[in-house]
Amino acid sequence: MSIEIGDKAPDFTAPTDGGGKVTLSKLRGRKVVLYFYPKDDTSGCTAEACGFRDDFPKFGKLDATVIGVSRDSVASHDKFKKKHELPFILASDEKGEVCERYGVWVEKSMYGRKYMGIERATFLVDGKGVVRGVWRKVKVPGHVEAVLAAVKAL
Repeated sequence: MSIEIGDKAPDFTAPTDGGGKVTLSKLRGRKVVLYFYPKDDTSGCTAEACGFRDDFPKFGKLDATVIGVSRDSVASHDKFKKKHELPFILASDEKGEVCERYGVWVEKSMYGRKYMGIERATFLVDGKGVVRGVWRKVKVPGHVEAVLAAVKAL
């Protein structure tokens, strides 16, 4: 499944760090930056998370909620969030259902070995639940700034 600009964002409920849970449809009225990343506390994922952390106040001023999603456990998210002082929600998708709905669970290849994993991707959802921005195969440098510019333009 591939989510495109103009599509209705697939709803989901997922457990989050701190023992909470998040439901996308309950965030209607707010812009939501939903970013999928492969693994807690790896170099690229940490750089991306810290980028969103550093610009988090700017997203807040634009009434945007930032949610990071990976297949890591809630316990892993708790450690990652504490270690890097991340101020936003980290949702746990251990079964991969949210990743499947957003089309980010893909075949990857490293050193000639093929395996399934999360494609680094970000979706910008408007207050009505419609996808207004899609970034796939994200390269971390400059990504947070590009997402912030898109949120400002909404």
